[in-house]
Amino acid sequence: MFFGALDYAVERRDLDANPLVGLKWTAPKQVEQVDRRVVCNHMQARALLDAVRRQGDTGRHLAAYYATAYYAGLRPGEINALDRDTVELPAVDAVDQWGVLRLATSRPATGSGWQDNPTDGEEIAPARQLKHRALGDARPVPACPLLVTILRDHIKECGFASDGRLFRGVRGGEVSDSVAGRAWAATRAEALTSAQASGPLARRIYDLRHACLSGWLNAGVSPQQVAEWAGHSVAVLLRVYAKCVDGDDVAARKRIEAALAIDGGR
Repeated sequence: MFFGALDYAVERRDLDANPLVGLKWTAPKQVEQVDRRVVCNHMQARALLDAVRRQGDTGRHLAAYYATAYYAGLRPGEINALDRDTVELPAVDAVDQWGVLRLATSRPATGSGWQDNPTDGEEIAPARQLKHRALGDARPVPACPLLVTILRDHIKECGFASDGRLFRGVRGGEVSDSVAGRAWAATRAEALTSAQASGPLARRIYDLRHACLSGWLNAGVSPQQVAEWAGHSVAVLLRVYAKCVDGDDVAARKRIEAALAIDGGR
């Protein structure tokens, strides 16, 4: 009320300016938690990625694109920016070896194919620094052996774009968000049950990133390490994925049982 009274005094010209303007409180931006219903399990993810390749030429070009979101947890702009200089794969004769995706820039699309309703006419933005990172700062992300195999097969089948980009459209241009969104919608319809396809499960391509990060956390990878790979702070990571981490309640119950057993259950 006092702040409003000072504003009124300024309107009446009793004051030149409200002295509390610089102290006005603004509510902090809320971080949205991921709905665990959108997170697919590993079997569902494998079924989806297998179904992608059955979506014609577009699906064959995009199979590794979606796999990179699921196995490495990359954001769309980070996937668009991958090229021959940032993808480090082990020697071809190496078995069960990990690779590294050295993210240095992001090229987010202005369209919404990673969102709920993909639209036409989007363009890929110029390269810029990674989200939450300073200009020139890089972030290495591990590529598991299965993703290494998928990326090798993609490079063998599709090659790199003329400018070195790892992923390109069927005609050689940028990966269109609208095309990627439509191909994903067709993939869900084929790979999921009708009930699952009509629900929120993996509805957006971005949900593959959510499945990856929550999967790492549930596998026991430390939040600090997951946050580093994901490009989050630990606090934001735990807040965003609070509803997607399993096992804490089980561990808590076991600790309670152990404590009760010490004093004979009294």
